[in-house]
Amino acid sequence: MISTTSTIRISKRTLRLLDELKEKFGAKSYEDVILKLILEYRRRIIEEYFGVDRDRITEFSEEDRGEDREY
Repeated sequence: MISTTSTIRISKRTLRLLDELKEKFGAKSYEDVILKLILEYRRRIIEEYFGVDRDRITEFSEEDRGEDREY
């Protein structure tokens, strides 16, 4: 795969924040920082939506079987 690069314009404040995160994460580049933030955001979204029933779901039991129910 051919690697391409792009230039984006950001404010000095954003650059300072990226610098702080780069140091905190021990990242080698701004791209590493941005990718880490994106992946963390995705992970949190997935946890939020797939964890909505966490601690509310009980273990499946034999009584839960549909064919054994009387209607």
